[in-house]
Amino acid sequence: MRPFFIILLLMASGLAAHANDSLSLVSPSGIQKLTVLHDGTGELRYQVFHKGKPMIFPSRLGFRLARPAVMVEKFSIESVQRSSKDETWKPAWGEESLIRNRYTQLKLRVRDAGGSGIIMELVFRVFDDGIGFRYEFPRQEKLDHFIISDELTEFAVNADHTAFWIPGDYDTNEFMYNTTRLSEVDAGSSAMSQEIFAKTFFDRNAVQTPLLMRSADRHFISIHEAALLNYPAMNLVIDKSRFVLQVHLVPDAVGNKAYLQTPFQTPWRTILLTADPRELLSSRMILNLNEPSRIANTSWIRPQKYVGVWWEMHIGKSSWDYGLSQAGSTLSPHGRHGANNANVKRYIDFAARHGFDAVLVEGWNTGWEDWFGKWKEDVFDFVTPYPDFDVKSLSAYARIRKVKLIMHHETSASVTNYERWMDSAYRFMKRFGYNTVKTGYVGHIIPRGEHHDGQWMVRHYERVMKKTASYGIMLNAHEPVRPTGLHRTYPNFLACEAARGNEFNAWSVGNPPEHETILPFTRLLGGPMDYTPGIFRIRLNQFDPNKKEQVHTTLCKQLALYVTMYSPLQMAADLPENYERYPDAFQFIKDVAVDWSETRILEAEPGDFLVIARKAKGKQSWFLGAISDEQRRTFTLPLTFLDEDKTYIATLYRDSEQAHWQKNPEAYVIGKFLVDSRARLRLTLAEGGGAAVSFSPASPAQLKTINRYRW
Repeated sequence: MRPFFIILLLMASGLAAHANDSLSLVSPSGIQKLTVLHDGTGELRYQVFHKGKPMIFPSRLGFRLARPAVMVEKFSIESVQRSSKDETWKPAWGEESLIRNRYTQLKLRVRDAGGSGIIMELVFRVFDDGIGFRYEFPRQEKLDHFIISDELTEFAVNADHTAFWIPGDYDTNEFMYNTTRLSEVDAGSSAMSQEIFAKTFFDRNAVQTPLLMRSADRHFISIHEAALLNYPAMNLVIDKSRFVLQVHLVPDAVGNKAYLQTPFQTPWRTILLTADPRELLSSRMILNLNEPSRIANTSWIRPQKYVGVWWEMHIGKSSWDYGLSQAGSTLSPHGRHGANNANVKRYIDFAARHGFDAVLVEGWNTGWEDWFGKWKEDVFDFVTPYPDFDVKSLSAYARIRKVKLIMHHETSASVTNYERWMDSAYRFMKRFGYNTVKTGYVGHIIPRGEHHDGQWMVRHYERVMKKTASYGIMLNAHEPVRPTGLHRTYPNFLACEAARGNEFNAWSVGNPPEHETILPFTRLLGGPMDYTPGIFRIRLNQFDPNKKEQVHTTLCKQLALYVTMYSPLQMAADLPENYERYPDAFQFIKDVAVDWSETRILEAEPGDFLVIARKAKGKQSWFLGAISDEQRRTFTLPLTFLDEDKTYIATLYRDSEQAHWQKNPEAYVIGKFLVDSRARLRLTLAEGGGAAVSFSPASPAQLKTINRYRW
């Protein structure tokens, strides 16, 4: 201890400004180790080890400021503080009822060695599943208002790892995933080949986070960020000569990255490290790096299942718009408008009959004839319904049927317009009994020149979280920046899209079978996704015999997604009539929970397969979901997660022997039998297939009438 004590004293007095020093910090169980290097030039670099193996090699830290025009990259260390924390907290909703937050912390107070006098603090937290670090700018005499030109942070992986990636972009994350070596990344080719309306390509070597990498010896590295507030999202640009990933922040209209004032702290840069991919999915590090809830009373925030007037527009049965064109207030109805009184009542009746919480209605308000692709500012007012949507009578009808209506606010990416209307729109919602809003940001952002993932929009998304919370409204955002765990701080932020969702299957080349086996290891690490599963009519020629699109899945895989694609907001996305074709399979969607007390990751391999079991919060029931990519797979699963003293009825929804995502996607078999924690369940998944299982405690009568499981 004495040598370290001497170094600490030297640093605290500023006498070790340019010494070749290193400081180390290990996680509570010794799994991860962080070392911060301070060399003779004043540069600070960090490196990370997993169980003694170097995973992140010495990597640069610092900033280039535009105002004042300073490179902040060489430092003298003024003080070193160490601390640790071990606490357990209770989320308002989530994958567990309790979350442990346990880490060690190193905080360095440093001064720019270039003469500007700028003081900065570097905070590193080391967890057993990874590390997080951020920059803090305290209030100080030498720095008040400042502008970030570039963040110099690097992640030096120093090897040509296999990466699961989507192209770097300023405006969209709705790309299909690629699985290649880092050296083979070509973001330009991938981005240009995909059907996305608003996208902004900037570098062939750029990828988005969360970025997952797999080393040759099967170590997994996931790079992302946590608590993204008042700052642009980061992309990563690959230096293929050294395999160093350089942070690239989304710029604004004039090329700056962030406008800040002290005191300020950046988002956390996060690195998850493991040799077991199951541990990626069980990590809560990103949540733990976010601040506790800013909403004191969260009792009004409820996870929910919903249906909606939505999929029928995507597959061509109806439309969002009411008329052929719009000129002022003159509308000529074309007769295909989906959000009409009779149709909405049909969905309300269906929801009430089957125990769903809510009905989403898109296309209810005027403006849809006059916005797509026009980059027009004043399109929607969010309070004026079409003539065939009687908001007062429909709200009363839903209330009688004990169903909530979910409001839809498509902003057309005219965010200045939406901000002018938010208070009026939310008061309108409360007047008519809506307590959840789905926002949308399709198109190029207004203010023109801003981007979906830039600082201006990140601030807007937070304003929406705060404003909806003040009205007691829950939020589901589409086309936003990718999530970074902010649902801990704003638990009314139930879910968002921020990735390529199920809708792409309706009108594009779709999502390949591996897509849902990658998303949990990438996009979902930051927060829940409104993926909109539950499509039963797999081939989408229901209303157009010439339509060739289909969902790249089996029906049973759609059921399994309710467990494997975590969200407290789950849609049964298909049409009511399609569920009525398969009432026995629909039962699983009706039964499955949306809030959980325990989660067990049973089998996992990114891009290949995933098996998860979850226990419903406040109940004794468990649910299991298993999905595969394009390969047929068999699993033998110990059911040790079940309570030891109980016998359960297992209802198994599985692909039939003849099922195949292309050739025979809707073929399934349902079985019911008794199991306990000593049983082993054998599951065979078809190509592109899945399986879903519900486990509920058996009654004495059922113990006598239902057979025990055998295979």
